[in-house]
Amino acid sequence: MNELYWFVMLLCNFILIMFAFRKWGKLGLYIWVPISVIVANIQVTKNVMLFGLEATLGNIVYATGFLATDILSEFYGKKESAKAVAIGFFSLLTMTILMQVALFFEPAVSDIGHASLAHIFGLMPRIAFGSLTAYVISNMHDIWAFDFWKRKKPGRNTLWLRNNLSTFASQLIDTLVFTMVAFWNVYPTNVLAQIMLSTYLLKWVVAVLDTPFLYLARHWYDTGKLPPSTI
Repeated sequence: MNELYWFVMLLCNFILIMFAFRKWGKLGLYIWVPISVIVANIQVTKNVMLFGLEATLGNIVYATGFLATDILSEFYGKKESAKAVAIGFFSLLTMTILMQVALFFEPAVSDIGHASLAHIFGLMPRIAFGSLTAYVISNMHDIWAFDFWKRKKPGRNTLWLRNNLSTFASQLIDTLVFTMVAFWNVYPTNVLAQIMLSTYLLKWVVAVLDTPFLYLARHWYDTGKLPPSTI
């Protein structure tokens, strides 16, 4: 059943990000980026079995952040994409700091949430450090690579190529950096290897499947169906 839930979650993410873009245009993508980063760093604390491999959740929503920055790069330029990455970085850093401070509070006798919060967000500093490091490196590479292929292979017909070439390499960088920083000595080596492999493969699948949505965004942009940009 996990595989079915995974595809349902995949579809939900694509629908939500495209709704945000259609409803609010460029602003919608700026809204989505911090959502994707924060949700991914909470979901990643849960391990599941997917397609015969042990995997962490959060891969789908995190990968859609690359779709958001690619759309921004394609239509608004790499400076706007870099701005979205900065917003995502600030959002994750802010959540980590505020939740760590929240854990210092002594819970009341009637409290029912502290233990769960401590279990989830107690891992957050290391996960956040790994995520922030991987996030900045991989997204800066993605912005550069997408712009590079955009200049090398311009035009609507090669949109799928620059989207996938930039994302595949960036996701590999992100996976290697994040898993080594966040989970080294946390899981046995064989589990860590499975997580690394499954993380990259699942992100790769998301990158392939998001291509039609990138073309849908292109259609909306070319036909003037997006709200006017105010930022």
